[in-house]
Amino acid sequence: MIVAVIPAFNEATHIAGVIQDAKKYADHIVVVDDGSTDATAAVSEQEGAMIVRHIQNGGAGAATMTGIEAARAVGATIIITLDADGQHDPADIPLLLKPVQDSIADIVFANRFGPFDPAQGKRRNHIPFIRRVANGIGNVVTFITTGKWVSDSQCGFKVLGPRAVAEINLRMSGFEFCSEIVRECVQHKWRVAEIPTKVMYSEYTMAKGQSFSNGIKTALKILLRSFLR
Repeated sequence: MIVAVIPAFNEATHIAGVIQDAKKYADHIVVVDDGSTDATAAVSEQEGAMIVRHIQNGGAGAATMTGIEAARAVGATIIITLDADGQHDPADIPLLLKPVQDSIADIVFANRFGPFDPAQGKRRNHIPFIRRVANGIGNVVTFITTGKWVSDSQCGFKVLGPRAVAEINLRMSGFEFCSEIVRECVQHKWRVAEIPTKVMYSEYTMAKGQSFSNGIKTALKILLRSFLR
């Protein structure tokens, strides 16, 4: 069973479209309402998603792990994770699923920085400079702490195959969970694939997620926790 996990915090205005598109490729949708104060849960339920609610905002990592646990409970063998703000294109899901379905990867990372093929030739995403810097910092710190390079380690768009679904155990609650997933790859010796995908930035999506300041804070948390392990 393919289950899409969508962590969400105050995404009532955007999540309906994400759910509708994800349903084209997933058998089941799990939305983790991470302490929202708007109608995120009501909109998601109206679109047919299973809702898991955090009473308080726990962070992207906590919401993702809650979603993974819920997906396991309904029998997921493959899990897709994607953001609720619409920056990921669900039409790319089949590209990310293929390495898992072909049994050549245990986890697939989307890569917003590589060329993607929108049917008429390969093109690169136009990613704002500040996002490139923030993600670059995350990539470098992830490599320092795990010894593994992933081209877009901080992207929330991923596919977990059966082995990763069974073994993953995230303990970091904030954005640093993305680097923790890379550590899980190393510890469990998962086979990794990276697939170039489209990303759709807007003023709305730029106001959310991993900003430069959040990137610095995340990097410090990752370094601190790596020394405490």
